[in-house]
Amino acid sequence: MKQQSNLSRLLSIAGKHKYLTYASWVFAAISALLALLPYYYIWLMMKEVLEVAPNFGQSQGLKQNGWMALLFAVIAVLFYIAGLMCSHLGAFRIATNLRIQVMEHIVKLPLGFVERFGSGKLRKIVNESSAATETYLAHQLPDRAVAIATPCGLLVLLFVFDWRLGILSLVPVVLGFLVMMSMTGKKMQERMKEYQDALDDMSNEAVEYVRGIPIVKTFGQTIFSFKKFKNSIDRYQKWVIAYTKELRTPMLFYTATINGVFVFLIAGTLLFTRNGVTDEFVLNIIFYIIITPIIAVTLTKIMFQSENAMIVNDALERIDSVLQLNPLEETSKVQSPKDSSVELSNINFSYDGNKKVLQDISLSISAGQKVAFIGASGGGKTTLANIISRFFDPQSGTVKIGGVDVKNIAKEELMNTVSFVFQNSHLIKASIFENVQMGKPDATREEVIEALRNAQCMDIIEKLPQGIDTVIGTKGVYLSGGEQQRIAIARVMLKNAPIIILDEATAFADPDNELKVQLAFSRLSKGKTVIMIAHRLSTVTGVDKIFVIKNGVIVENGTNQELMEKKGLFCQMWNDYQTSVQWKVQKEGI
Repeated sequence: MKQQSNLSRLLSIAGKHKYLTYASWVFAAISALLALLPYYYIWLMMKEVLEVAPNFGQSQGLKQNGWMALLFAVIAVLFYIAGLMCSHLGAFRIATNLRIQVMEHIVKLPLGFVERFGSGKLRKIVNESSAATETYLAHQLPDRAVAIATPCGLLVLLFVFDWRLGILSLVPVVLGFLVMMSMTGKKMQERMKEYQDALDDMSNEAVEYVRGIPIVKTFGQTIFSFKKFKNSIDRYQKWVIAYTKELRTPMLFYTATINGVFVFLIAGTLLFTRNGVTDEFVLNIIFYIIITPIIAVTLTKIMFQSENAMIVNDALERIDSVLQLNPLEETSKVQSPKDSSVELSNINFSYDGNKKVLQDISLSISAGQKVAFIGASGGGKTTLANIISRFFDPQSGTVKIGGVDVKNIAKEELMNTVSFVFQNSHLIKASIFENVQMGKPDATREEVIEALRNAQCMDIIEKLPQGIDTVIGTKGVYLSGGEQQRIAIARVMLKNAPIIILDEATAFADPDNELKVQLAFSRLSKGKTVIMIAHRLSTVTGVDKIFVIKNGVIVENGTNQELMEKKGLFCQMWNDYQTSVQWKVQKEGI
């Protein structure tokens, strides 16, 4: 029933193309039945040979029956090709619609969803899970029609010529089905889920490892320094080896059984010919020896169809794991912010109901004010910024921008109100112009150039072969981390949002790039409300207010001077920072 519901679901998103899927089943079934007819003509040819032997020149129907066998074989192939063409057209449409459905839902989810879900895992669901349905519909369903039609036609052929040999031919079928059931039951379905989980885990960790390759090369580390990636490979290896060993014995019996039909036929031949051999029996036994290998092929197809059905079921469950995530709550009472002020009241937040990351956070940032969030890594600074920009919604408390609850601000307007500059900004494989224009899709070329100039990017543009039309990532054109950051700042400048959030935006910049990034920030922040997340305390001394966050709680807040006078956590952090800045490697005497 669940299998049918999955099939019905897939066909429901096919539109009119579902009729092509239906047609593919009909063509495939006709092909399977037609493919059995050549065996009948081969039997007629053998019968005539035995009747006229040794005077083979007296044969009259050999040529005609041979051509008929070839004709039906060709027609069967043509029907099967027609079925595959129909099934592929329907499958491509269904896979496309499924991808569109998933992607349309993803864009409605909180922006922090991708980070939490894992980009590698998400990519695998969107691409590979939908591709699994495509393979199922394009190949497995037509083969299922063949697997159903072939046994029906075989039953007729097996019992028409010699019902005793027909029964013997079916014995390995029954035994093969019994062994197959032990490999394709509910336990196998659970195993298939574990297998896909292991693949997802390894894929996700592989993406993260590739992103960290610069660090590996810089510090001379090995793959073993990335324990999560190595552990995911080890878990996959351990699972696959254990699973293979578990199926080794039943697969051995299955293969021996379905390919051992000749054992039963030989035993039957010895039994049925105790009183002598007739020409008719010789003809029939030769025919059964020729046709019975189809049984092994058909059973194997059925087994792999069961496996692929479980793969599709698992793929749809993974797609549902994305579709079942709730999008951001929207209201019909849409309001617009009055200014660029930010106010948080009693914010509590945790990921997946685990330990609280933010606890009873309340703060107020006036329009045009520049503030900084500082604290140890993992304290909740970035999460707090994500809450403000509504990458996530808190479990309790309210976030207001311009005096309006962010839940009452239209999504598009909120995105135009808040801009985020990440510590490691990524650019898409497109031209510099297109990367910057993403901040304001209707911007003119002159506006883009002005944003690049204000972001201190003209030295980057001048060295590129096609200037702002140079496509990043092609023909050896790559930018450093600091240069990418300046391009990202140009995009934010073009967007011209009233609230700017800077998340460790100079973390990966070299000294020369950092100076230019700081100049770009000074232009970017004019007249804006700026929220900085920083570890370098020297970059926050001039802000209007500093919020010190520890374990998801604001423990101190005030100006740089006020916090230094308190002699609290900020003062301790400042002293530690100054010590680290002044530390120098002492040259030992020779």
